[in-house]
Amino acid sequence: MNSAGLSEHAMPAAVARFFAASRAGDARAWAAAFAADGAFHHPVGQPPVRGREAIEALIVRAIAGFGRFDGLQAVETHRSDPHVAVSWRGAGVSPTGGAVVWSGITGFELDDAGLIANARVYGDLATVAAQLSAR
Repeated sequence: MNSAGLSEHAMPAAVARFFAASRAGDARAWAAAFAADGAFHHPVGQPPVRGREAIEALIVRAIAGFGRFDGLQAVETHRSDPHVAVSWRGAGVSPTGGAVVWSGITGFELDDAGLIANARVYGDLATVAAQLSAR
């Protein structure tokens, strides 16, 4: 199935949980969208983080850098089972109160159980870091 612009409700369940958990700031639920041995390439080009515990730890560290983390909002979804690509926007507030906004695309590969086997993030983490450290 190839679709463009699917709403979050039409996403595969694990991908929808990935985004909902990000907005809730729930690192455990976010990591639970992955298969037990899932890989999170955050960002692409870095060695992947493997396994739910390691993914949860990565997410906890990332969220801790914000004054407030509002999570990721899906903008557009393209699906070709078992692959899903989602463009998204992220938002939050820096520790000093400044707005932090960024965007990217994540490519997901689902396993036979419908969980995320691989997630590859394409985004500019340096821009996020600069916004977080701005005074």
